[in-house]
Amino acid sequence: MSGDESSVKDHSSSANTAKSIAMEHINAAMICHARQIAEEIGAHALVVYIDVVKSRDNLKTLCQDPRCILAVRGKETRDDLSVLQSGQMKVLQLPDLKLNRHSQMKVAAMIALSQGLIQRNQLLVFLSGSPKYGIFDNLAVVDLDREIEMFSFGNLDIADQIVQPAVFERLLTLALELAQEGKEGKPIGTVFVLGDHEKVLGMSSQMIINPFAGVPEAERNILDPAMKETIREFSALDGAFIIRDDGVILAAGRHLSPSVETSELPQGLGARHRCAAGITALTKAISVAISESTGDIRIFSRGKLFLEIQKAKRQSI
Repeated sequence: MSGDESSVKDHSSSANTAKSIAMEHINAAMICHARQIAEEIGAHALVVYIDVVKSRDNLKTLCQDPRCILAVRGKETRDDLSVLQSGQMKVLQLPDLKLNRHSQMKVAAMIALSQGLIQRNQLLVFLSGSPKYGIFDNLAVVDLDREIEMFSFGNLDIADQIVQPAVFERLLTLALELAQEGKEGKPIGTVFVLGDHEKVLGMSSQMIINPFAGVPEAERNILDPAMKETIREFSALDGAFIIRDDGVILAAGRHLSPSVETSELPQGLGARHRCAAGITALTKAISVAISESTGDIRIFSRGKLFLEIQKAKRQSI
């Protein structure tokens, strides 16, 4: 290597080191301000998207704050957390998918609600950013009771309908993955109905022969990662998936009889979404609908839209 080449390489390395130090300084400042704001406004929790954090010192600071809920997506960050494990640490495992800033907050809040870590009437501070560039760039204060843009109906309490949080979280992850990945390059549109299965089955009918009939329950539970590809294949069928509270898929290709025509649903939703909302109006079930045209995900509860998550664009980080 010539002297000029060595000089260029050293300069590039020094520049990258300086940039990394500058970003961690910004992150430390963002963490400091987020904690200060949470303290000053009396927030019930500070939810931090910690895949952004590269500094072990910054991670330790967050782990030691009892107010913090740590939202983690990547394996590397999970490994770092396992080393720093403490009794008071509250960790949310998020789907390992690219989400925009708003969706990061929505998914973290939804999973925290399902686990009972937060309540719908609480004030939260969210700190999120870009894992790709390792920098926090979004600090938000959210009142779950009033944030209409985040939760379509803040007066709904969905937590009491979620019998097993792990099953709901897996269903949400599956929906997000299927919406982003599609099937053979084509978008997926389908509906999942979770819970109150006896009433749901009584208010629906098979459009085709049930592909899950006769299959052992242990081989048709959504908690089994191997079920993802089976669900992807059957998502091409018309009709809904019916899922028991414990995650067992009871049927696919199910026609949902109830439908709602109400001003409380956003304009432009088609028959799939009206049926997804309708079945939750007459039962204690929750439904999750994937839009074939947009890839957006909508969660319905008690006949109303509870949460909408927009599909991440390719540039989202």
